[in-house]
Amino acid sequence: MSLKYSSTTADYLVWSDAMNLIRKLAKDGNYKISLLIALGCFTGLRISDILALRWKQILNTSEFTVIEKKTNKVRTIRINAQLGQHIKECYEQVKPIGINSPILVSQKGTVFTIQRINVILKEVKKKYKLKIKNFSCHSLRKTFGRKVFESSENAELALVKLMELFNHSSVTITKRYLGLRQ
Repeated sequence: MSLKYSSTTADYLVWSDAMNLIRKLAKDGNYKISLLIALGCFTGLRISDILALRWKQILNTSEFTVIEKKTNKVRTIRINAQLGQHIKECYEQVKPIGINSPILVSQKGTVFTIQRINVILKEVKKKYKLKIKNFSCHSLRKTFGRKVFESSENAELALVKLMELFNHSSVTITKRYLGLRQ
């Protein structure tokens, strides 16, 4: 937990570590957190937008649209077959009260808070011995950005796309955000 009014940084997970973590969490029966990490890493959505998702938006579909809370931008997100299958598996295991219910509901029946998610991620980091210094909700978005950058054949074009997606004012900020430059 960070101190009030202090700034913290989030680090990204190496893609293979993120994919292994998603599999391990599901294997261990922790489908909600497995789904959270999968959605964060595959979509690049902010945690506030992930927490607002409902099953009907993401289940049995190849894409969905959200209005990002922070920027009010409309964003359409494609779901690849691998993620779609994982969503379906998580839905079957979580057994939510209905298709209209939020995807990340706590045992108390309320949507998880960002603070609670961060505490859970710290526990996950420790339990699974993740090689990441600062692991928080924002790490998932950074993992997504890093994967997009590393998978691109045109680094400059990838940075421009990510700059627009992340709503950064310059490519320099995006580079720093992805840990490409201090």
